[in-house]
Amino acid sequence: MEGARTGPDVPRAHDVTARRLRLAELSSGVGAGVLGLGLGVLTATYLEGLGLLILIAGLLLHAWGMTDKHRLEVKEGAPLVWWSTLFYWICWGVLLALAAYVVVRRF
Repeated sequence: MEGARTGPDVPRAHDVTARRLRLAELSSGVGAGVLGLGLGVLTATYLEGLGLLILIAGLLLHAWGMTDKHRLEVKEGAPLVWWSTLFYWICWGVLLALAAYVVVRRF
């Protein structure tokens, strides 16, 4: 193919696809969060007494999903970068702090 760029500085199709996949996952996750926030605002008066239960369900679902994803990545031999591991543990710390805050505030 004449005029096609090649070399180490040109991203391969697989790399571009992997980056687009990560961006799509991020967009989907953020969109789901915004959707959940909007639904929460719209139904706040109807779900007033269920806030703690919904928070706990979300926390457990998120924790299970992230733990499973991390486990699968390790099993598949995906390269672990330092910042990914850092954010994984920061997330757990934030979840534990949130749980402690809810317990202290609620009881």
